[in-house]
Amino acid sequence: MDYEKLYRTYYMDVFSYAVTLLKDRQMAEEITQDVFFRAMNSKKRFEGRSKELTWLCAIAKNACMDELRRQNRLSPLEDDIEADNGFTEKLEDKDTLLQIHRALHVMEEPYKEVFQLRVFGELAFEDIARIFGKTESWARVTYHRARLKLQERMREYEQI
Repeated sequence: MDYEKLYRTYYMDVFSYAVTLLKDRQMAEEITQDVFFRAMNSKKRFEGRSKELTWLCAIAKNACMDELRRQNRLSPLEDDIEADNGFTEKLEDKDTLLQIHRALHVMEEPYKEVFQLRVFGELAFEDIARIFGKTESWARVTYHRARLKLQERMREYEQI
């Protein structure tokens, strides 16, 4: 495996993913470096059953969780990361991303906007709540309902 090429190809994707999870650019840079170091040291475990980016993002997710635990600040972000259940990998696939945008296009408000602000705008629930003049709990519940609606629509698209 050519790790130089792997690094050049996926650095920004892994870094962006880490920033999304940690909400801290400097920490995300450190984690991203760690991800590629871990990838180099675990090359025997990559069996090619998934895409390289999916493999790297799984390493990044674990590294971010380790860092959050180390800092003892798992709070609500842990819920998002743990409840992910593979949804992040779907955001990495271009065809699936197009389907997600198609499903979002017909999704009703406020679910559509809350989901877009959270996932694509990378806003915290507190910020989303402020935008809508609601509570942080409302933003969380609305986001999770939007995600469930989106996953349901995605299953419908897969059946077509």
